[in-house]
Amino acid sequence: MLVDAFVKISTFGVHCKNQNYNEMKSKLKIIFIALVALFTLSNAAEAQRIAVVDITEVLNSLDEYTAAQADLDATAEQWRQEIAKEQEKISSLYNAYQTEQVLLSEDAKVKKENEIIELEKKVRELQRKRFGPEGDLFRKQEDLVTPIQQKVFNTIEDYASERGYDFILDKGGSTGILFANPRMDKTVDIINRLNRN
Repeated sequence: MLVDAFVKISTFGVHCKNQNYNEMKSKLKIIFIALVALFTLSNAAEAQRIAVVDITEVLNSLDEYTAAQADLDATAEQWRQEIAKEQEKISSLYNAYQTEQVLLSEDAKVKKENEIIELEKKVRELQRKRFGPEGDLFRKQEDLVTPIQQKVFNTIEDYASERGYDFILDKGGSTGILFANPRMDKTVDIINRLNRN
């Protein structure tokens, strides 16, 4: 059977030579060139346009951002000083306690120690309230800086859409991807493939 197929193919080649072999050859060349062109265009269509932006430099170039940062820095410094004063009070109380300790009764010692411990707790609570993950400084930063950052990100997204960029990356690397064309997100494809397996 394999021999029969080979004989048919070879006779076809001889038959083609006897008929318009050159015509067939030129048609094959045209088809080949068209396929190469089609393949090249499809790859070019899939090429991704990527840009790089230094988000820190962009933010620092905005007067409203530098003003917000200055306000945050001033507020943080004021709160640090407030906490430092409270820690100095504790330190003074502790030094006074150390000096007076030999003269105090057990009840007075316990009372002074508890007073110092309570003040230390209050200072830790004040630090947490001011500088903690959900503290006053964090909320103030969200109020002042987040709208400016959102304005910058919206501008980057508009720029990317207008210029046909698929990705815009942060040159500083702190933010990572600033814009990604949604058609480039293949998360659902990967999830579907994993669920099939």
